[in-house]
Amino acid sequence: MSLDLKKQIVSQLVETSRLLRNYIDHRAKGRGTTRAQWIVLFRLREQEGLSQVDLAEVLELQPISLVRLLDRLVEHGLVERRSDPRDRRANRLFLTPAGRRLVGDLDGLRDAIATDVLQGVPTAALETSLKALREIKDRIKTLADPADHVAAE
Repeated sequence: MSLDLKKQIVSQLVETSRLLRNYIDHRAKGRGTTRAQWIVLFRLREQEGLSQVDLAEVLELQPISLVRLLDRLVEHGLVERRSDPRDRRANRLFLTPAGRRLVGDLDGLRDAIATDVLQGVPTAALETSLKALREIKDRIKTLADPADHVAAE
């Protein structure tokens, strides 16, 4: 693969990612939420009871950024913090009934967005793209992890 083709692919990934984030932000705003809040809600549905520290790690967010997001979700009655019975310094996070309803509503929005943005793209192209994106993601993680990078040298 030529260097020019590699640069074009990286440029398209960056631009497409930016456009998709903006599109999702716009659609989420119509439901009274943000993309960042949406991601937290989806993750909590999958792994209720995570600590704030564990959730920050899973989402690859700085703990202070997550605290602000959680504060807004708690204020809106979508998430609740419960004391960890094993560690009184920690909080465990759970969706409220309103949070569960919103996540269910956002499932439909996520499906609509996927249908809209991928309309007309052949299944074979999507499967190939998904495989390539996973390989790129794995490579980036390897390059970004200093321990792995040093070990690879």
